[in-house]
Amino acid sequence: MKHFKITTEHSRLNARDIADNFDDLHPPLDSAQAVVEAGRCIYCYDAPCMNACPTRIDIPKFIHQIRSGNLDGSAQTILLANIMGGACARACPTEILCEEVCVVHHTEGAPVKIGELQRHAVDHLMAKGGSHPFARAPLSGCKLAVIGAGPAGLSFAHRAAMLGHDVVVFEAKPKAGGLNEYGLAGYKMANDFAQAEVEFLLAIGGISIEHGKVLGDNLLLDDLRGTYDAVFIGAGLTTARGLDVNGEDLAGVGDALEFIENIRVAEDKSSVPVGDDVVVIGGGNTAIDAAVQAKCLGARNVTLVYRRGPDAMTATQWERDLATANGVVMRNWASPEAFSGRANVERAVFSAMRIDDGKLTPSGDSFALSADMVLKAIGQTLNSAIFSALKLEGGKIAVDAHYQTSLPGVYAGGDCIKSGEDLTVQAVEDGKQAAIAADIMLRTKRKGATE
Repeated sequence: MKHFKITTEHSRLNARDIADNFDDLHPPLDSAQAVVEAGRCIYCYDAPCMNACPTRIDIPKFIHQIRSGNLDGSAQTILLANIMGGACARACPTEILCEEVCVVHHTEGAPVKIGELQRHAVDHLMAKGGSHPFARAPLSGCKLAVIGAGPAGLSFAHRAAMLGHDVVVFEAKPKAGGLNEYGLAGYKMANDFAQAEVEFLLAIGGISIEHGKVLGDNLLLDDLRGTYDAVFIGAGLTTARGLDVNGEDLAGVGDALEFIENIRVAEDKSSVPVGDDVVVIGGGNTAIDAAVQAKCLGARNVTLVYRRGPDAMTATQWERDLATANGVVMRNWASPEAFSGRANVERAVFSAMRIDDGKLTPSGDSFALSADMVLKAIGQTLNSAIFSALKLEGGKIAVDAHYQTSLPGVYAGGDCIKSGEDLTVQAVEDGKQAAIAADIMLRTKRKGATE
């Protein structure tokens, strides 16, 4: 568990301390460590770790390849299933997926370090350079459009390019990568890895990215459908939820993802404004990332407040432990009631909550926290107005078993779809499977036209 340098009663962080705080959260394994760790795997038949991975990476195979010295082959095994295996090795909650079900975990008390081994293999191949590990199939003559250059969109683009199609990706922001670039804690994606991975992915060829393209503004779904043979929507969830409480419009009250993005784009992390008394509202990994990074920037007091109990938090136990180990105070069973202050927020008032007849309800008690910065991390919603032509369910895009939306030839995946989970690895799988489905559709359509 990493311990960051944090502000204490007797010392403040300087620029060097802050820069050090954003170094790699998990230092990579060296070659000797990787071989020893790979030797712990017992190569289970019908391995539970593989079944727990959304992208179905053949984990026993890639670990055996590391152990036998075949790092190139190990990386190719990983990347064939998950082209963003480098990012997922850094940010995937392996503690609740593959490593949680590792047989060695239950026999020896600690799982094989699957994520770190995955990073070791993929980083080796990326650092080695040379030709892209996968060749493109014969060109199909089809051109596909992708909305959003996040994990789902990039995964779709890469698999579609592998299958012989040309792809144009339309992205609103100046850089590709989505949440990998803009929405994860800096210490999880250190050394500009997100962009290195994008460049590696694009090296297959046949993929171009157009930036500054905003769906519903200078990009229209109808136009894409008329121009391209298929369209994939990987737009994510872009509208931050509000709290609807008094004082929410005060200066100093903001969105946690915007705070995280400001940190990610800043060349000098010490230039990013942070409060002395920071309150983060939410119970997911974004809330943890915001809270811990506030500490990393030098906030004296950081309190994470969640309306339910710790068992209901979507943040993993490992993430929660990281926060508490670095001075973040966790307050459960509390819901924001109001914020107050003259110009900037100064105080946050919370209602104590409890469960009555199965429903979350105020207990009648309340408490206040000093706060000169409040960060909301209560999730995002789909901008449904720009997807009015599509069938929506539960506020997200409805897709069938093949990731096709209610419009023929239009596919979707990632956080924006009804079954979407807030995991990079799941978004990668969605994009991959949607590309395979679109390829089958296009080839079937072409075959039918020639018969």
